[in-house]
Amino acid sequence: MDTNRELDELLERMVADYLSRNSAATQLKKMLDEAGVGFYPVMDHVTLRTLDIDRRARPFMSLGYTYDETLEYDDWYAKVYRKTGYPALFVDQAYPGERGRSSIIPGWVNTFGDETFHHIAARVEDIEKAIDRLKNKGVVFAGKIVGGAGGPLRQIFSTPEMVNGQPFSVLELAERHRGYQGFMPPQADSLMKSSAGR
Repeated sequence: MDTNRELDELLERMVADYLSRNSAATQLKKMLDEAGVGFYPVMDHVTLRTLDIDRRARPFMSLGYTYDETLEYDDWYAKVYRKTGYPALFVDQAYPGERGRSSIIPGWVNTFGDETFHHIAARVEDIEKAIDRLKNKGVVFAGKIVGGAGGPLRQIFSTPEMVNGQPFSVLELAERHRGYQGFMPPQADSLMKSSAGR
């Protein structure tokens, strides 16, 4: 089996699992399906939480993803992997030891594992319009849009889906401009805090 087909099957399986447990993403998928677009073409990036980024990224790297960059925060960090034609892969973990003690990631991984997406970001053209349409379908968003109007990247998370009283997964909307494909550390940290469900 060629690696692209194997990667397609892996992503299809993981996205189907994510959609089966995230009502905000399911609502967006229904809207996209009605328009004949589907969910896959709008996936900007997918995010995994783990206790070991390098181990968790290995299956994706064996299927053609390559390391792109590391983003560092107070108590957690992330590595971004890319493969042309596929959504970026964002894998995050807490720092080991005292530095990572306050991170929400280990508790999340201990509860839900690292085989499921924490979130999928859907790329949108107009984030305010997308929020309004999804709110009309019952989707609730956490906090405010992160990133200034007209800036290269604007983002927002839905409120977390709750599983056994614990915040599980979120849907992210991402509006990008001027060809910007990266991630902005202050924005990612702000979004991380909004997904804590606190």
